Amino acid sequence: MKKTYLIFLALLPLLAFTTVHKFYVSATDIKYNEEQRALQIISHVFTDDMEDLLQKRYNKEIYLTKEEEHSAADQFVERYFQDKLSISVNGKQRTLNYIGKEYDKDQLLVYLEVEDVEPVKNIAVENSVLTDIFPEQKNVVKVDYGGKIKSLLLMRDHPEGTLNFSN
Repeated sequence: MKKTYLIFLALLPLLAFTTVHKFYVSATDIKYNEEQRALQIISHVFTDDMEDLLQKRYNKEIYLTKEEEHSAADQFVERYFQDKLSISVNGKQRTLNYIGKEYDKDQLLVYLEVEDVEPVKNIAVENSVLTDIFPEQKNVVKVDYGGKIKSLLLMRDHPEGTLNFSN
C-alpha cells in the first residue's frame, strides 16, 4: 500500500500536465494618430473563441475561416464589438467605427477607430469581449498616446478602467 502511494505521488506531477488547459486572453491596442486626430484600435482575439461565441450568441451557422466564412460574419463581429467594447475620451462616450477584420494564423484582428479626438486627458475603456461565455477571460488594453504607453488588465468582474494622460 505504501509503495502504491509513493508511485502515485511520483506520477501526480506528470498527470497534472496531461490535461489541456486553455488560456483565454485578448489584446487590444489603441494608438492615437495625431495627424488624423483619431484613436486607431486593433483587437486581437482567438478566432475559435470568437467563432464559438458568435455561434452561441447569434447563429450556429457562423464560421470564421477564410474558406467557410459566413456571409454576415462582418456584421456579427461588428455588432458584438459595439456591444462589448466602449471608449470614453475626457469623460465623453465616443462612437467606435468598425473598419473591418482579418485573419492572422489563429487570431482574428478587429479594426476600429474613434474619429475627431481632441487632446486627451484620460481614456476610459470598458472591454467585456468574450467574458460572457468565458468567465476566466482576460482582456489586456494598451494605449499609446503622445509617446506615453499605459495599459489595463480587464476581466469579467472588473471590465473597465481609466488611464490618465494629463501632466
